[in-house]
This record gives sequence, C-alpha cells and structure tokens, in this order.
Amino acid sequence: MTTEVRRSRVRVLLIFLLFMLSAVAFLDRTNISVAGVQMRQEYGIDQIHLGWVFSAFLIGYAAFQVPAGWLAVKIGPRKVLTYGVIWWGVLSAATALVSPALGNTVLQLIIVRFLLGAGEAVIYPAGNQLLSRWIPIQERGKANGLIFAGVGAGSGLTPPLITALIVFGGWRVSFYACALIGIVVGAIWYVLARDKPEDHPSVSASELAHIRAGLPAVSTGPTPATPWGTILTDRNVWGLFISYFCFGYVAWLFFSWFFIYLAEVRHVDLKTSALYSSMPFIAMTICCLSGGAANDRIAKKYGLFWGRSGLAVVAFVLTAGFLAAGSQVTSTGLAVVILAGGAGALYLSQSSFWSVTADIAGPYTGVVSGFMNMGCQIGGAITASLTPWIAAEYGWIAAFGTAASLAVIGAVAWCFVRPDRLIVAERPAAPHLEAVAA
Repeated sequence: MTTEVRRSRVRVLLIFLLFMLSAVAFLDRTNISVAGVQMRQEYGIDQIHLGWVFSAFLIGYAAFQVPAGWLAVKIGPRKVLTYGVIWWGVLSAATALVSPALGNTVLQLIIVRFLLGAGEAVIYPAGNQLLSRWIPIQERGKANGLIFAGVGAGSGLTPPLITALIVFGGWRVSFYACALIGIVVGAIWYVLARDKPEDHPSVSASELAHIRAGLPAVSTGPTPATPWGTILTDRNVWGLFISYFCFGYVAWLFFSWFFIYLAEVRHVDLKTSALYSSMPFIAMTICCLSGGAANDRIAKKYGLFWGRSGLAVVAFVLTAGFLAAGSQVTSTGLAVVILAGGAGALYLSQSSFWSVTADIAGPYTGVVSGFMNMGCQIGGAITASLTPWIAAEYGWIAAFGTAASLAVIGAVAWCFVRPDRLIVAERPAAPHLEAVAA
C-alpha cells in the first residue's frame, strides 16, 4: 500500500506575508492623508503645499523602483524587503519628529516623505521577483490578488485606526504606532521567507515539483546581464508603463485626497469621514481578490490575453464610468458608494499588471516590475499635486473627470499588451495553462 505524501503549501504562506507587508506599506504611506488635517492646522500648511508633501513620497518611490527591482534580482527579495521594512519604520517615526524649531516645516516633511518613498520602493518589485520564482503561472492571478488586497486592507484600516490613535494621543502617536507595526511584520518575514523554493526547509518534494511544472522554461545558469535595450524598447513594457501611469493617477486620488475631500468639501465630520473614506479601500480589497481569481479562471479558459489584458480593459472602462457619475451626485452617501465602485473597479485590473510582468520578464521580473511601477508612481505624484489645483480652479467634478479620462487611456494601452510573449525570447511565455497541473 502506498502512502500519499501531502503537498506542502509554503508558497501560500509567503503570499500571505506579502499581503501583510503590502498592508503595512500602505498604512505607512496613507496615514498622512488622515493626519494631514491636524498637521495642516498645526503647521499652517495649505492644500497646495500639503500636495507637495504627498508628491515627495511618490517621487522618491518612483525614482527608486528600477534600482529596487535590480537589487531584488542581485541579492534576493528576502533581504531587500527586510531592509526596506526597517527603513519604513525609521522614516515613519521621523515624520512625527518634524518640528518648526528646525526650520522650514514643509521642506522637512518633503525630505522625510521622499526618503520614506525611496525605502518603500522595494515592496512590489521585490515581491514580484519572489512570486516569479515561487508561484506557477496558473496561480499568479490569485496570488497577486491577495498581495494587492493588502493595498485596500492597509488603506482601509488607515482611516479608523489613525483616527482612533489621533483621538487617543494626537497625530504623532499614529506615526510611531505604524513604525512599530511595520518592524514586527518585517521580522516575521525575515524568519519565514526564502528567496527560492528549493532553499526553504519546509517545502516538500511534491510542492517543489508543482512549482517547477508551472514555471516557464528558463536557463538554470547564472542570470545574464540585464538586457536594458530590449526591455526599454519592448511594446509590452511601454503598454504596461502607460496604463499603470493612468492607474496610479486614479488610485492616488483616493489615497491622498479622498479623506480631505470628504472632510473639507463634503463637510463630513472626523468620525464619519473615517467611515466613508474606508469604503473605496474595502471595495479595492474585495475587487482585488475577485479580480485575481477571475484573472486565472479566464486565462485558463480563453488564454492569457483575455485573462490578463481583456479583464484589465473592462476594469478601466468601468472605473471611468463610476468616477464620472459619482463626482456629480449631490448626496454624499450615494457619491461615496459610486466613487468607491470606481476604486474597486480599478483594482479588478491590479493582478493583471503584476502577473503579466512575471509572465513576460522571467529572471528580469524585478527590473521590469520596477519600471512599470515607476509609471504608476509618477501618475500618483502628478495627481497628488495637480488635483488640488484642478479642484481650486475648475471644481472637484473636473478633478474626478480628469481621472476618468486617464482611465480610458489606460484601457486603450492594455489593448497593446500581449502577455503570452516573453521579452527576451521569441516563444510563448508559458506552457498551455490546461497542461499545467492544478
């Protein structure tokens, strides 16, 4: 009688840890949008200057995307993410140490948030580098759906948590608490993670075989020098960059301005704003998970193009419709529900971006992911500073309308992305999905 050996599922644990790191990253970066109301009052900062502070984070984040991806390729995602989380903790705490006694407060905030952004740049390029080694192609949609559900979870947790901390001990306490949470999660990551499945002591032979069977065939030798020319002239890479730029512009409208929009434009009180401003991020979490599952299911039945690119096109079109409609509704409650629908629809496409980069880039996944994510953060940096200007000059309907227009451009860009082609080889990026063991 033969005994069936139960397959380990270490890869699921690592994806869950990446979900936790993703949540911490967005807690650390969006806490300032809630604390910003009190910070503006204490420091006498107007919305335009606060927008500069928001943009500083994203400029630092964007500038270090490609170096972060390159570093993940060279020394491995385990160390890169560990060092990154320590950095986030230090800089998150440093935000609370900014003082008018030290000089120009706005400049201090800009420097601290720029450095925080530079440190957080490692999270997704390094995470995707790990995913490309650990997750079979037929599971990548669900895996990315869970990882990026951390965006919604962290951002959704931010308003009630930060509001409670502010009520308890003031806005500075909220930054110290975020720093502590991040360092604890980072320590857990370092203990449990490994760069490759064959290096992890808990991975069974059957799980290792399952992972290898679902990965595209690549050279087992040392990774060749990064083919920068090929990457930077590839149509897929630029389609992803442009579309993720549009994604970032829309997403950061919610991350940086939605809480303040509700408090200062819709005149909602602090506690109600905390509740309402959580709704887009709850929608992001739900749609990120469901979009990841749909991504894999559609890809298995109809092919990678329809599962990755087709789903993303639909998501962006829905986003544009929700934003255009929600911004014109007079009822605050109904407007929040519709705009939250736009945020959720946008995140139906999230797993497509990161699955495709892993599909097409192979050993260069970290680099290509970083380049793509740089586009997202440039879009976010622009909306962080441009949105208050558009709102002041033309009104908030125009601000949301601009985001809706960019969502349409993002949908068009996805039409040019072919996820079934590797960047550096003229062959399909993956075996036929039905042929890979589930």
